[in-house]
Amino acid sequence: MTRFLSALLLALTPLTAPAQDAVPPEDARAVREVIEAQLDAFRRDDAARAFSLATPGIRATFGDAETFMEMVRRSYAVVYRPKSVTFEPPVAIDGELIQPVRLTDADGRAWLALYPMQRQPDGSWRTNGCQLARLAGTQI
Repeated sequence: MTRFLSALLLALTPLTAPAQDAVPPEDARAVREVIEAQLDAFRRDDAARAFSLATPGIRATFGDAETFMEMVRRSYAVVYRPKSVTFEPPVAIDGELIQPVRLTDADGRAWLALYPMQRQPDGSWRTNGCQLARLAGTQI
């Protein structure tokens, strides 16, 4: 199901601009701020800050900030050190907010990161994972 969702979002990403109205602007801003803060924490090697921006479920899975950071370094290099970052309009699918983010890695390869986001009981947003898909071509 996860692969299907990723493939579907990849196929529909260029068409999502009209769906932006489905996500309230204040939620779109808040979600973007959380992801930007997490990317900044990765850039600064601030494991504690990056970890704090993930959902309780993600934090429980990894146990501590250093384990989480090592996983990101090893498996999500483009998220850990993106050369460029471009946010697409967020989309709501079956009540879940997904934030697509286009990234370029150090070698100029293009990627799409899909961030499922989760609103917390206090109203804040947290990242609930990240799915990466390599896009065709390179960017400079």
